[in-house]
Formats: sequence, C-alpha cells, structure tokens
Amino acid sequence: MDRCVVLVDAGYLLGAAASLLAGEPTRSRITVDHTLLIQGLRERAEADTGCSLLRIYWFDGAPDRVPQPEHRRLRVMPRVTVRLGALTRSDGRWAQKGVDAAMHAELTELARNRACADIVLVTGDGDLLPGLMSAKEHGVAVHLWAVQAADGDYNQSEDLVAEADERRVLDRTWITRAVRAKDLSGACPPQQPPRPDIAAILSAPLPEPAAGPKNGSPAADEAPPAEQPSGQRERPAAETKGVPAVPTPKDLAGLGRPPSQPAPTAATLRWSSDKGWVDRGAPGEPPEAANLPTLAQLTTAEQRWADREEDITAVSGDPFEVGQVFARRWMARLSASVHLQHLTTQYPRIPHRIDGELLRYAARFGLLAHKDDQIDEHDRYAIRAGFWREVDPHASSEPATAGE
Repeated sequence: MDRCVVLVDAGYLLGAAASLLAGEPTRSRITVDHTLLIQGLRERAEADTGCSLLRIYWFDGAPDRVPQPEHRRLRVMPRVTVRLGALTRSDGRWAQKGVDAAMHAELTELARNRACADIVLVTGDGDLLPGLMSAKEHGVAVHLWAVQAADGDYNQSEDLVAEADERRVLDRTWITRAVRAKDLSGACPPQQPPRPDIAAILSAPLPEPAAGPKNGSPAADEAPPAEQPSGQRERPAAETKGVPAVPTPKDLAGLGRPPSQPAPTAATLRWSSDKGWVDRGAPGEPPEAANLPTLAQLTTAEQRWADREEDITAVSGDPFEVGQVFARRWMARLSASVHLQHLTTQYPRIPHRIDGELLRYAARFGLLAHKDDQIDEHDRYAIRAGFWREVDPHASSEPATAGE
C-alpha cells in the first residue's frame, strides 16, 4: 500500500525545538502555529517517502489525559489523530507516562496490518527500538526524523539512528516556519500592554476602605493598609508604588454600592460548585442582576447536545474564545432584552451566577490543568474579557424597553 504514516512524539519535537530556539527544553518558552506545523510535516513526509499521507499520529501527555487547548485544535484537523498519555509531576518536574508505549503499539500494529509502506518517526527515545525493528521485519520502511540539536548536543538514541532506514534532520529554518521563541526579556510574565478588554477589568476601581473594623467581620479586611497590625494581610506592594493592584472578588463585590450605604456585616462571597449553585446573597449586587437566568436555564436538551458537539469539534479552548462562545449562546437564548440591559450595568463585573457558570464551562477545556484545579488568573481575566467583547456590540444596539 503506497501510503505513509507519521508518528510524532510531541514532547520530543517541541522540547527539542524549545532547546534550539529558547535555550531550554521548556515548551512554555515557545509559541507554536499547529496548522503550519502539521502542514509542514505532511509536505515533508510525502516528499521524503514519495507516498501520499494516510495519517499523522500526535502523541503527547496531559494531566489526567484531559485534552488541552492545543490538543483540541489538533484533533479536529484533517488526517490528524491525537493520542494522549498521562502527565505527572515529580520533584517539581513534569514527566510523560504511557506515551512511548502508545507509540510502540501503534507502530507495530500499523506494520503488522500492512496499513502503510513507509512510517516516519519523529522521536529520539531508544525505547521505540523494538517497535522499529518489528516494523522493518514486516516490510515497512522506517524514516527517522531528528530536530536540530542545540549547541551540538545529541538528542536521539544512537541505536535508533543505526536501525532506521532513512534519517532526516529538521533544521532551524524548517522549525521556525511554525515555532517561535517567546520574548521573555524583563519580568515574568512579559510586560506587554493588556488588550483593552482585559485592561478594563484590571482597572476596575477598588472600594474605599472602611474607617475601622465592623462587628462580625475580620479587622484585617476592613482596616486601612497603613493601620494594619503586624501579621495581618497587607495591600500588594505594587499598589503602593502607583501600579494598580488586581481587584479581588471581594473588592469587586463592593463596586456599585452607594457611598451612603454602609458595608454589610459578615459579608459572604459566593462561589461556584460542581454540585450545584449555592445562593447566599451578594453585597452590592442589585436584585435584577442577581436574578439573571443562567445559560443552563435557557438551554433545551437539543441545544445542549448541539453545544457539546460544537465544543468538541469547533471550539479550540482558548480562554478568550471560551468567553465569547458562552456569551453568544447566552444572549441568543434570552427571551427579554431587559436582561441584557441589567447585565451591562454591572460592567466590568459579571454577576456571580453567570460568572460561576462561565468558569465551570471553561473548566471543560482543560484550563484547570497544571494549576492545582484552579484556573490561572490571567486565563480568568481573558475568559471574562471574551465574554464582554461578545456582549458589547449587542448591548449597544439594544434599546432599553421599559415594558419588558
């Protein structure tokens, strides 16, 4: 059968690319255009083997084997199949488990079933040597591809190189078509101006601190920073230097309260839960916003199925995109435009019922991974910014209707 198959060890390919371009094998140091990368692999494989491509198998690790946004983008591309192993953390480092075994099984199965004439391996792990030898015994030509090593370091098993029928090196010129090193000069994360949507959320004003502690509430939360006793929570140092601090949920809960209205005593924040929403009341939130319908209440069983289908096949999982998708569905299913007017009065805060549902929806896309079951702070702001970006043009075009 004159077809070729490409088996990619993503940990090797992207780790070696990071070493080459950024000086260390940390994938967070590079940005990858997966569309260009897959296109480059396909064109190179067909040119080297002289066969048409059957399929590209992308082997990678993920926490609890939950697909990450990059995996979601890859697995809906034509001729691409994603196989995930586990990603575990040990001694402060992440390590893949089960990826080599999956590659070995796929390699031998393809050769045994004569599914292709040529197999391209993009890996450096010597554990695949038995599978490579087995494939050769079944009459399959094995092409081994390497990533150009940084500083002359050898990044492939010598036994693997010796057994391969053909070997090619993906050099810096080829790699940089789809992979770029991030500019991490200066502080980490990079000091880049936030997009306007996120900047509006970050610049939300903080409520004025109370003159003294209230009965039933912690003194550390109510006292001005200069008068806090030793051992109590202090304002971030960035705030004292003129840099606006990121508002906390408790800070945002006080927005919109008239100055004449005293702060409620023993205020309790509301959080989302996998077991359902617990409604405890929110300080400073008007009843119109607190009672906005959730997406779940607006969604029929048929729509729920269609939403899940779209999530799997079309939504990449980018935090900003996730917020847009959620907002688009919520607005499309509203029966009264007055709800949209009530929502916009809360900007830049998203009412707690909607916000909790939004973050639970985002968790489906693997955004909790690597972060101890919490969505990263910057991802949360991007999710909410995407939500408001989708809401804004609709809100500005909706006239307020008193009779609704």
